[in-house]
Amino acid sequence: MARERPPRRGCGTLRRCLLGAALLLGLRLCADLRRAGSGSPARSALPGPAWRPPGPHLQPAPGSPRGASRRQVTYVRSGRPAPPGGGGSGTPEPGCCAPRGRPRRKGPRWHIDLQPWAGPAQSLDEEAWRFLRYISTAQIACNHMNTDSLATDSSPTHKPWSVCLDDRFNLAHQIRIKQCRLYSLGLGSDDTHFEVSMANNGCEVHRFDPSVKSAHILESQHLWYHRLSIDWRDPHPAVAAQKPHSNTRKLGSILNEFGHHKIDVLKADLESAEWKVLENLILEDVLERIGQLIFEIHLHWPGFEVSGSDSSVVRFWYSLLKELEQKDFRLFHSYKDLSKPQLFLKKDIFNASSCYTLSWVNTRWK
Repeated sequence: MARERPPRRGCGTLRRCLLGAALLLGLRLCADLRRAGSGSPARSALPGPAWRPPGPHLQPAPGSPRGASRRQVTYVRSGRPAPPGGGGSGTPEPGCCAPRGRPRRKGPRWHIDLQPWAGPAQSLDEEAWRFLRYISTAQIACNHMNTDSLATDSSPTHKPWSVCLDDRFNLAHQIRIKQCRLYSLGLGSDDTHFEVSMANNGCEVHRFDPSVKSAHILESQHLWYHRLSIDWRDPHPAVAAQKPHSNTRKLGSILNEFGHHKIDVLKADLESAEWKVLENLILEDVLERIGQLIFEIHLHWPGFEVSGSDSSVVRFWYSLLKELEQKDFRLFHSYKDLSKPQLFLKKDIFNASSCYTLSWVNTRWK
């Protein structure tokens, strides 16, 4: 007859011992965590490095809650893009830490904002009538124009290059104290009466013309000639490397090279390049550095690198002039040249001249 085995008690006893030990360890950990949260640090019974008080670079900032530490951040500009949400590194995102009181730099503009069509038909008639009415209507009154009252001789000008000498726009004052500056952009014109008159009145005059024989000529005490052509783009870097003395520059580049921060008067007769040059001045915010604009505009064809249907071309012209208005420039003089062919986009229509001279004043100029 088989002998009956006694029941195993060793396994159940071992299991109960392990559970009890785990329970005791958990209670000990809970007690340590409670003491740590109450602000009285306790040495842990677990193996590891001995507890040390925080160093001086981690002392809590005055007024911060107990247990919180001040975080040192070194502001270093980095070319790496910041991760989404700004987490991960202590480096702030570019633009987040601009000095207080200094406006953030505007981003570059790549095109002008086109105005709505003049009418539902989007026709040339609608666009042309709006444009011609706009350039023929003064937006601000100017009681004193030209420099005849300041010049020693009162010889008539060859062309109506008109500046506004009202005291509220400061140009007359700048002329009297001999601190005005004029930039003249041309293409081989022999008519320099306006520049000579302004120079004789004490203005610092710089005439830019690619047909000048020498790079820089001091014609008189205040009149400079430069063999440079103002364009709406700088030369390609590869071309500029081969021709370091290239005679084509954007106006903004010229201002930086010459160290001129402001221009009191900008006169331009660019033979149909004026539309793209004007667009460049708008997109690169050069206009805010100019006090008065005198532009000769040509309407017999769209102009260099201006394309599209006739109605879209006129809409583009109109949008450029509206951008001037948004920059606080106001038209104070308009001259219709009846000696030029009466052509508007190669058509004898609208009783329009192919050439107008327009003068604006920056009403925010100081």
